[in-house]
Amino acid sequence: MDRLGPIDATFYHLEGPTTPMHVGSVSIMEGPGPRSEELTALLATKLARVPRYRQRVRTVPLGLGRPVWVDDQDFRIDDHVRHAAVAEPGGDEQLRDLVARIVEQPLDMTRPLWEVWLVDGLEDGRWAIIAKVHHCMVDGIAGTDLLQLIFDREPEVTGEEPEPWAPNPEPSTVTVIAQSLRGAVTDAGHHTSQQLGVLRDLASPAEWTRRADAATSSILDLTRRATATTARVLNGPLGRRRRWAWTATDLATVRRVRRQLGGSANDVVLTAITAGLRDLLAGRGRLTDHLVVRTLVPISVRRSAERGEVGNRIATVLVDLPVGDPDPLARFADVQRQMDDHKRLVVAADVRTMLSAGDLVAPALLALTAQTTGVAQPIAQAVATNVPGPPRPLYALGRRMVSLHAHVPIAMGCRLAIGIFSYAGRMTFGINADHDGVPDVDVLAAGIEQGLDELVRRAGAASDR
Repeated sequence: MDRLGPIDATFYHLEGPTTPMHVGSVSIMEGPGPRSEELTALLATKLARVPRYRQRVRTVPLGLGRPVWVDDQDFRIDDHVRHAAVAEPGGDEQLRDLVARIVEQPLDMTRPLWEVWLVDGLEDGRWAIIAKVHHCMVDGIAGTDLLQLIFDREPEVTGEEPEPWAPNPEPSTVTVIAQSLRGAVTDAGHHTSQQLGVLRDLASPAEWTRRADAATSSILDLTRRATATTARVLNGPLGRRRRWAWTATDLATVRRVRRQLGGSANDVVLTAITAGLRDLLAGRGRLTDHLVVRTLVPISVRRSAERGEVGNRIATVLVDLPVGDPDPLARFADVQRQMDDHKRLVVAADVRTMLSAGDLVAPALLALTAQTTGVAQPIAQAVATNVPGPPRPLYALGRRMVSLHAHVPIAMGCRLAIGIFSYAGRMTFGINADHDGVPDVDVLAAGIEQGLDELVRRAGAASDR
């Protein structure tokens, strides 16, 4: 019986009628499409690799501990594999509309928190897999690790038989409470040992001074930026409906710009998103000089030894995307500087140890905080998360995955979330948006593509000079 980590529990408690907190992906596959029974049988052979997919969340009475994972006594895989179709021949618009209707539907919180949808009717004989997994189970990196477990690396695979499985007995309420309290004591001891380990690492006065100066400098710089004029027009209440869009580019294009301008691929994509948001605000007549869109950018702190593990290993930073600046190269330099500052702060402040302090937060307070902050917040206007996906093609039932698109949830009055996936030489931008709050989501998608094209041209010219 495992407990949810502090970040996992926060995502669980954020769940609500207008804030379904699942992440997901849309995989477009080569035809011909399989029968639903074939996909169900395939998934049944993979479940032994991801035991969490047969477990549900059980809360602890009176909030005496964080929720725990227990085996679902009534697990049936048929409850988690669904079927849908678009009118043939379904194009991108029809698929995006269907994705929006599927991702806006909350998961059944009484069952294991995942669903897979088989979608028929796409043009050229193609079909799609829409996967939904609650954010309390996975972060972006864990999600792509699981993706590579579920899919195959070769088109020809030998048939497997599902491994026998029987659920562990449901723990009693007394057992759940006792283990939660025991876990809280263990967390306190573990956190103390981590802090002592950090102190040992910083035994050198010079190293202590270096890290303290770096952290102080970064924090002061971030504080100064907090006074910037932000586009809070993008914040607002969330409804139950969603819009979903995407755009794409070649990964080689992003890498070429990165080489020409320096920085990272993440700096390039954030600059492209800045251009898209600039077009969005200009179309609404809300673009002004020095305007920024404060964007929440998750950073993975997952270690290589933790690849394949479920649960969240992320820190988040706030980046002020300079939408008011008309010069794409200046926007890139601004984004790069901010991300470099954040990276220095993550190292200097030992973020993993800071995150472990969440183990000491009272579970009832954690739930209350999540539910309170889940109503609205004026801090961030968008979310952008970049996850490196599989570099090689993946297959399911002998069919190749043609493209892969990300779904990232929206919450806390933040009406826009952009998930960036790289897969087999392509990079896609999946945009999840509140239906009524962002009716112009296609302007954002087109602006991202055009902004990247403009950055490519300007970077090439700068490199020539």
